[in-house]
Amino acid sequence: MTKILPPRRTGKGVPPTSAQVVYNLDRREACTLKPLNFKVSPEFHREFKAYAAVHGLSMVDLLREGFALVKARRG
Repeated sequence: MTKILPPRRTGKGVPPTSAQVVYNLDRREACTLKPLNFKVSPEFHREFKAYAAVHGLSMVDLLREGFALVKARRG
């Protein structure tokens, strides 16, 4: 027979009081990157990655530059 143990405590302590978290949703996000997930064909991915590499750009920088051009053209 297997003995079932009680759940382990995480050691996080007690939650903050409501007075401590009044503005917790109004804070700006830290300067971190957020994932932008979408699927492309393997051929497009290969071409995009190769173009970025040949021109010494990261794929993110190439996407940003392309998006800036589209915004400038379309308004």
